[in-house]
Amino acid sequence: MGVSLGGGGGRRGRRRPMSDINVTPLVDVMLVLLIIFMVTAPMMTSGVNVDLPKTDAAPVNADTKPITVSIRSDGALYLGDNPVSADQLVDQLRTAAENDPAHRIFVRGDAHIDYGRVMEVMGRITAGGFTHVALLAQQPPSGGGAP
Repeated sequence: MGVSLGGGGGRRGRRRPMSDINVTPLVDVMLVLLIIFMVTAPMMTSGVNVDLPKTDAAPVNADTKPITVSIRSDGALYLGDNPVSADQLVDQLRTAAENDPAHRIFVRGDAHIDYGRVMEVMGRITAGGFTHVALLAQQPPSGGGAP
């Protein structure tokens, strides 16, 4: 609260308006709003409490390293860093994945290669029994937006 202690040296009985900003009411309102939001925010989350069952199932193999198949601009195939022919690709993948058809496989194709070639390689991989096949693309720089 702001208090004027006189000492203005002016006429008696005449008061000047107080020019100090009184922030106490502002702080009081902000604290009340803060408390209201702190109390109501946990109540706004929607969800149903469910007692989930316990299981002895093995965890998903999310920690395994994915296998990368690369296609260069000249059409050459690489399994990791090693060159491989199209006929040997599925056999080499089975060996690398230890016969796990759910192993993640990433296909990287050069930007200047024919789209049909990329789809041909993906078709060979999925026909070989692999179910988790994905395409990789280069991420845009994080500093700028899309043009």
